[in-house]
Amino acid sequence: MDQRTLLITLTGPDRPGVTSRLFSVLSGFPVTVSDIEQVVIRGRLTLGVLVTYAGGPSTGTGTTLGAMWTAVERVAEDLGMEVELSTGSQTKEQRRRGRLSVSVLGATLQPAAIAGIAGRIAAAGANIDRIERLAQWPVTCIELSVSGADPDALRIELAAEAAAQEVDVAVQRTGLSRRAKRLIVMDVDSTLIQGEVIELLAAHAGCLDEVAKVTEQAMRGELDFAESLRKRVALLEGLPAEVFEHVRKEVVLTPGARTLVRTLKRLDFRFAIVSGGFTQITDGLVEELGIDYSAANVLEVVDGRLTGRVVGEIVDRPGKARALERFAREARLPISQTVAIGDGANDLDMIAAAGLGIAFNAKPVVRQAADTAVNTPYLDSILYLLGISRDEVEAADAEDGVLTAG
Repeated sequence: MDQRTLLITLTGPDRPGVTSRLFSVLSGFPVTVSDIEQVVIRGRLTLGVLVTYAGGPSTGTGTTLGAMWTAVERVAEDLGMEVELSTGSQTKEQRRRGRLSVSVLGATLQPAAIAGIAGRIAAAGANIDRIERLAQWPVTCIELSVSGADPDALRIELAAEAAAQEVDVAVQRTGLSRRAKRLIVMDVDSTLIQGEVIELLAAHAGCLDEVAKVTEQAMRGELDFAESLRKRVALLEGLPAEVFEHVRKEVVLTPGARTLVRTLKRLDFRFAIVSGGFTQITDGLVEELGIDYSAANVLEVVDGRLTGRVVGEIVDRPGKARALERFAREARLPISQTVAIGDGANDLDMIAAAGLGIAFNAKPVVRQAADTAVNTPYLDSILYLLGISRDEVEAADAEDGVLTAG
């Protein structure tokens, strides 16, 4: 028997009972529901319903369809809404399901940015199946469900468009692999916190300019990290151990850091920090934020003063990747369920090893190597890449009596 479809699209002011009224009418006809989509923007509703019914000359299709058409139009008129109806044939697959998630973030999103992104998707022969807003402040984020595209090729195309439009774009596979991310491993200096701890220490030692130059070389990948660390730490020789207390007070968390950790911990994520900095500072962050795992370097202190040396194995670029693997084992999670976030060349190995690597306000070499880059100043923007909306964050905070800030 021939199967026919009717697509009903209602648009107009949102009000209680629209969906109920429409389906009450449809229940009086021999149809089945194949698909439903609904969205409300600024109080205006768009409701799309695809129903299937038996066609053919012996079924009285014309009478049934005409009566249903009239009944739906009457409902729309009663509700003060517009209705569009279109018929078609039932195919094996009416709608291509989204296989990729494209997240677009920006301080503001201009029409040209959306046009550029959508144009690149269309040029790749792909289709946008669904668009949803995940956040409106402090950044705007929309998520597009896209089907029919090669993820690697689309990522390259959209990265170029994102740079031209000055927005961030992330392309990820949807489904279980995205939802399964369960361990976040984050760099500390210039990622979890603003600035570099060793520079705060250097300011107390009176050698800030010299240390800053070496730090910048290491972050750009121009200097071996272990060598650069030893050179910088040597300049701190003689500092009293009391300097750690002063520096801990000077550390400033990146905006959104508390919200990011708090939200993911609610979802039973494990959270880890791995730093080329020093345990004398990171231990305080672990306690303050409730971090599950941490790895950092240890500054040697003898007779109450820094010796200018590091004790034990240095946490460098390969050391960060090893730490990620160790944390995953301790959490009994596969590497595919990890997310690594960093900004410098020292983070490249762990970003490459993780299931999802994110460059946060990073150097160019890191942005090119990572799966995606976030260039907003708000660390909780990373939540949107995991499919968590701002509304969900604020609702959870409200239930717990938490003021949503940083």
